[in-house]
Amino acid sequence: MEIETAQSPKTKMESLRSICDREVRVHQQNLDSFTALFPTSLHFIKALAQDAAQAHVELAKLKANLREAEDELVKVLAAKTRKEAKQMATRDSISAIKARVEEFKRTVQVQKARRDEYESIISQESLALAKFEKVRHEIKENGEIHEAISWYNRVLGFQIEGGHGVKFTFNDMNIENPKQEYSLIIRHANDGYSLLDCDPPLNGIGELINELNRTNGLFKFVRITREKLQEAAALGLQPQSTSFRQGSSAISMSCPALSVSTDISESSTKKNEHRVPLQEVNRQVEEVNYRSKSPSKATENKLYDGRYNRYSKKPN
Repeated sequence: MEIETAQSPKTKMESLRSICDREVRVHQQNLDSFTALFPTSLHFIKALAQDAAQAHVELAKLKANLREAEDELVKVLAAKTRKEAKQMATRDSISAIKARVEEFKRTVQVQKARRDEYESIISQESLALAKFEKVRHEIKENGEIHEAISWYNRVLGFQIEGGHGVKFTFNDMNIENPKQEYSLIIRHANDGYSLLDCDPPLNGIGELINELNRTNGLFKFVRITREKLQEAAALGLQPQSTSFRQGSSAISMSCPALSVSTDISESSTKKNEHRVPLQEVNRQVEEVNYRSKSPSKATENKLYDGRYNRYSKKPN
């Protein structure tokens, strides 16, 4: 028993030693394995460290790029915000412009309506003014005609009476009897002048009628006839006392169409109803107005009028 007890510690020590040896071998193997694997692990760790450093650098670059991208994004967002604000302002401006355009359209329609109304008023006023001017011109023209006729009656002793023909009466032809009347009656019908009466009768009156029909110069015909009547009065020819009946007819030839007809109805045979070609009278009115402003012309008229001027009053 004692031997067994004495051997047990030794056995234990040996067992422990064997166990330690085994463990040492295991640890040695592990150490050898670690020693063998350490360079490889070191290279791997270095590679990992380099990769980590490179990744850190790249991360820094990425962070910088990210910051730049964020800055660009902020700028883009700001630009977008400004554009949206500008678009909103543009929309508001367009809406305001559209409202103004609609208002202008309504204003234009109102103005067009007013323009049409004003044009209608102006047209009516223009027509009324044209009628007024026409009436005023006719009144003025009639006044000039009456003034010319009055001048002829007053200065030359010349009168015109309407009837079946037109009767031209001349006074102040005879010095001894200034009130004695010398007359001429002509008629215009069927585009021709015809002589109804000449008191006293004149030589060559037929040629004058033919000339009148050829030239249509009524004023010239009356002027020449007056001169011939003055010559006849100077020769002592007296007008006949018997009045001419306007139912007879005498010399007749065709002539150019005239603007006035002497074929007057029997109902208009009142005295002092004057029928004179308008152009001739207007021309004489201008001559009368000019003569009234020029004394020298009045003197020439007196000399031109012949015997009548021998007893006309001298100017003061």
